[in-house]
Amino acid sequence: MSAKFMFAKRTNWNLAPNRLSEALAAHRAAGKSLLDLTVSNPTECGFEYDSAAILDALRNPAALSYEPNPRGLESARRAVAGYYADRGEDVSAEDIFLTASTSEAYSYIFRTLCDPGDELLIPSPSYPLFDFLAEIQDVSLVRYPLLYDHGWQIDFQVLEQAITPRTRGVIVVNLNNPTGNFVKRPEIAKLNSICSKRELAIIADEVFLDFALEGNRPASFAANRGAPTFTLSGLSKISGLPQMKAAWLIASGPQEWKSAALARLEVIADTYLSVNAPVQLAIPKFVELRHAFQKQVIERARRNLAELDRQLAAQRGISRLKVEGGWCAVLRVPATRSDEDLAIGLLKERGIYVHPGHFYDFPSGRFVILSLLAKEPEITQGVSEILGVLA
Repeated sequence: MSAKFMFAKRTNWNLAPNRLSEALAAHRAAGKSLLDLTVSNPTECGFEYDSAAILDALRNPAALSYEPNPRGLESARRAVAGYYADRGEDVSAEDIFLTASTSEAYSYIFRTLCDPGDELLIPSPSYPLFDFLAEIQDVSLVRYPLLYDHGWQIDFQVLEQAITPRTRGVIVVNLNNPTGNFVKRPEIAKLNSICSKRELAIIADEVFLDFALEGNRPASFAANRGAPTFTLSGLSKISGLPQMKAAWLIASGPQEWKSAALARLEVIADTYLSVNAPVQLAIPKFVELRHAFQKQVIERARRNLAELDRQLAAQRGISRLKVEGGWCAVLRVPATRSDEDLAIGLLKERGIYVHPGHFYDFPSGRFVILSLLAKEPEITQGVSEILGVLA
């Protein structure tokens, strides 16, 4: 029987590997050396973890008892509320739901807000995972642009024009991956005005919020009262523990709306009860351990940016876009060929692996993305090789 009769249309993706993935697989199969400047898994980047404290936190005897709670264990939610209190944000543990990942948190939110075919607005450029998360939930995505002019700003004119009767919310990524920009307080006020007037929800992804590389601590949406708001974060980024599979979502906004949202979320969460007890019990310790991890990441990212700028200063053909925080740098390169051809050429000719900008909705041919998590010698060598090809 033909596969089209066996499976749901929502999973009818093109599963063929792209040209860069094929080239990377061939490169590795040939046993050639690889300098990976796309690395995003912090556990593979040489950071120091308090292994004893992490493992001890998972040995809590209370994990032998099963005490299901749709929102998650109260001790874990209080720890998350304390994390926001440290940031000066007043978040109640009763407004928090624990999930196994931010992807799962998105699924809860999409199911709460959207019927099949409803729309959500998402920023562009941004991370490509949104497309899969939305398709799985039968939600349509409509892009609104981030404009770059010595820094990134939301194009509110286009955002408002993109709203239709089927629009249910606006996704903001605060800090955006990979552009590295935060949502500014005037932008938050503007979003509140638009969304409260149009009866839309703000969905704020804040997994990179703590990784500011310059300026003051950015604002969080976690205690936003100006519009219906869902805020997402988790241990994968803030504590560098993606393998622990623990995240959360927070509902805030007008009280009547928030109460209804929490009631609906509780039914969804109670249906799955997906977060395991050992990790929930360990969350207070894992949240506490974030400080040492974040310090290492921020210091490395700053050093890598300084090295990148040092090498870029010696030439004029390539520049980097402003980075306020996060783990990525965006390079603007001469548009002499497609960014995919450029990435494949760097891989085959120099053994350097970078991401082409179109992966993240940048205009094709003009941008490549580097990870600031790479070790400093790798950045030094990799950037030198890239400049040797392009400059």
